[in-house]
Amino acid sequence: MTRQCQFLEHDKYLSHKRRQVLMLGASAAFGGLIQHRSATAETAADYPVKPVKVVVSFTAGGTTDVIARSVSQLLAEQFKQPFVIENKPGSGGNIGNEQVARSTPDGYTLTVASVGPMAINPTLFKNLKYDPLTELTPVILIADVPNVLVMNPDAPIKNFAEFVAFAKAKPAGTLNYASTGVGTSAHLSSVMLTDRIGIEAQHIPYKGAEALNDLLAGRIDFMFATIPSVIGQIKAGKLRPLAVSSLHPSRSLPGVPTVSESGYPGFEAGSWFGMLAPAGTPRPIIDKLNAAVKVAMIKLEERFIAEGADPVGGSPEDFKNFIQKEYIKWKKVVIDSGASAR
Repeated sequence: MTRQCQFLEHDKYLSHKRRQVLMLGASAAFGGLIQHRSATAETAADYPVKPVKVVVSFTAGGTTDVIARSVSQLLAEQFKQPFVIENKPGSGGNIGNEQVARSTPDGYTLTVASVGPMAINPTLFKNLKYDPLTELTPVILIADVPNVLVMNPDAPIKNFAEFVAFAKAKPAGTLNYASTGVGTSAHLSSVMLTDRIGIEAQHIPYKGAEALNDLLAGRIDFMFATIPSVIGQIKAGKLRPLAVSSLHPSRSLPGVPTVSESGYPGFEAGSWFGMLAPAGTPRPIIDKLNAAVKVAMIKLEERFIAEGADPVGGSPEDFKNFIQKEYIKWKKVVIDSGASAR
């Protein structure tokens, strides 16, 4: 055999071996894929087999915490496993959310998050260490919680039209409003409102209940607040509701008009709360959680409405699209307001 023929035979041998290696590799990869899918399906079928941690990025007793605990209790009953709340406040909700984003995506670390850390903070905070839009996977939108425009009942204002006239008649620099902090939904809702009405008002940020105390004392002209945080004072006659910030009337405050139907079409601003998991959590687990939360929401509907929250529901895709739209909306408001946080 010539040297050239030897080379050709050798090349044929190598090509044959390469094909064998490729076929073995493909077979192993295909087998691994089947095994992975089977393991994922088995994991989802058994899930959960141990306690699930639900991180709340705010202090105990707030709206996020109350909603998270209500849903988690019913999930624990459905799954026969504890759903344990862990409050992780700080940095406007960023600390808790980042912890969840960095967790193992196996369904055993979840969060119930709100509009702030999900849709406002990506623009408000200049140096976020994570991206909530890509590093957290939406499970379900639990509840929409509109803000309500409230004033001290001693003020000579009975409705939203009178409020607009009152605000426009105030000398420049004398009208003020409270919020629970710079860049919060309460603050930015007021920014949106004053821009639409065409008035100037001084923003006075507070921490927690101090804002309501000064509003009740007459030191603050008005504020937007989440309905659950003030529904008790409204029912007791200590605060006067003038309008809600949702597009549709709130079932929690029947008879209170929306800003949109009061002469400012399309006005929509408020809070919302939903469940999310770390990015990469298997879809079967996401779907299982979504279905279970829907069952819980049916049981919680009357309670939520009584406390100021409107149950929503929907698919993970619905929630994902909703977050994206909210991010775009609030990004403009944050930029226009000049609000910033580190």
